[in-house]
Amino acid sequence: MSLALFAALGLFIAFTFYQYGISNDEEVQHVYGRLLLDFYSSGFADKSAFEYRNLFLYGGFFDLIAALLERILPIWVWDMRHLLSGLFGLAGIVAAYKIARLLGGERAGFFTVLLLSITGAWTGAMFTHTKDVPFATCMTWALYYTMLIAERLPRPPLKLAVKLGIAVGCALGLRIGGVFAVMYLLLVLGLAGLLNVQGILPRLRFWLQSSIALIPAGVVAFILMAIFWPWGVMSPDHPLEAAKSFSHFAFNMLTIMDGHVMNIGEVPRYYLPAYLLVRLPEVFLLGLIGLVLAAAVHWRSWISRHDKTLAWATLLLAALFPILFNVIDKPALYNGIRHFTFVVPPIAVLAGLGLTLAWDTLGGLPKLRYGLSLLCVLLGVWTVVTLARLHPYEYIYYNQLAGDMAEAESEWEGDYWSSSLREASDMLEEEITSKPRHDAQGKIVPYLVAVCAENIQGTAYLDRRFSVTKNWEAADFYLSTTNMGCDNVLNGKIIGEVERMGVKLAIIKDRRDLLAHQRKPRIATKPH
Repeated sequence: MSLALFAALGLFIAFTFYQYGISNDEEVQHVYGRLLLDFYSSGFADKSAFEYRNLFLYGGFFDLIAALLERILPIWVWDMRHLLSGLFGLAGIVAAYKIARLLGGERAGFFTVLLLSITGAWTGAMFTHTKDVPFATCMTWALYYTMLIAERLPRPPLKLAVKLGIAVGCALGLRIGGVFAVMYLLLVLGLAGLLNVQGILPRLRFWLQSSIALIPAGVVAFILMAIFWPWGVMSPDHPLEAAKSFSHFAFNMLTIMDGHVMNIGEVPRYYLPAYLLVRLPEVFLLGLIGLVLAAAVHWRSWISRHDKTLAWATLLLAALFPILFNVIDKPALYNGIRHFTFVVPPIAVLAGLGLTLAWDTLGGLPKLRYGLSLLCVLLGVWTVVTLARLHPYEYIYYNQLAGDMAEAESEWEGDYWSSSLREASDMLEEEITSKPRHDAQGKIVPYLVAVCAENIQGTAYLDRRFSVTKNWEAADFYLSTTNMGCDNVLNGKIIGEVERMGVKLAIIKDRRDLLAHQRKPRIATKPH
């Protein structure tokens, strides 16, 4: 059944990757990848990549691969990026499956694959979140190899150490947040010495032997980080500078949580837990409840078993530590759980384990067991139907704790990646059926289009009759998502709407008949 799910996911990626719109950050990320490629192809002479905006604070693992594939594959570059990102998402599910199977057997692995497959924050995001999902995938593989190594300390096989180094190096080659994987390893290493060895000197010897055995992992990770994030190794303080920037970054931007609009630097400590609570499907949450109840019933027998203690501790660290860190440190946050997408796979593993443990615990209560099964099936089907109705905007999914979809999109972050502008651009082309305008010399005079997003999110899809402009006051048409009230910035007659489940995701406004005083932009307001 797991293999059937993987096959279905592969087909889903193959048949839908070209349907997703360009995300807000995608152009600058791809430019960064091209500049990194120029850095290497010029023999390290062209250092434009390290002067391009603030992208040097990130690694270019994904973007460098995409820049290379752009020169090889006969696929439109943006669709190619989405296909590549989708494959990373599938690889992340494979890693989560392996972790769940390690701890709970094949059934837990199947449940984990199923849960991630119906989680919009993963399978809906994996095509356009080309930084977040690849990073989460690398972190999940790093978690898997850390768990395997934990069971074999103080002398883990060299092959495992190298694999861990590859996973951690690729994670650091995307974001400095890959240091979380190093922290998990160190904490598990310390815990292994405390659990497996008695006495101060034997423990010190255990830790020393383990550290020596893991040197290959550190070497491989550093080499890969240097390849994909060369700026990060050009000075010892560069990684610290990147970490500081991401921990305390702040700029003038708003986010929304449960109907309350706030600056991203003023979000409450429970912002991330609240978003996780409403973004994960109901059956996902049911699995977590099942895990807690099963732990309450079996905690004595679990404590007496030591064969999987380190693996469980590693998983719990990966799932809970970033959330606790976020609650304590209280960094600026926006876009819901986007920056912490890497906690979704380990939480999915916990939920998958919770479902299978709940099934086993209810072995003596067949009616309750099958009642739980029926509830899970109904909730799962409900989620799948909802995702199908939202396609290709599955990443905006919210569960019923956020209300119906109209309430959720009004009171929580909506189409923050502006993916719906691709469909809006197509609708504008269909709505304006006239041929291109020409001046007296026969030269095409395009309609001016203002886009409440990055210009590329309009120019990539509109034909030659249209030209995206930064002079919004002069714009003939306006394309905007409804997220955070951006659709209210400019006046105009609405001539098209991108809609799913009764929710307006994007609008098209015709401004050609407006008077001069009606053309001025306004401050975006989020309607309530």
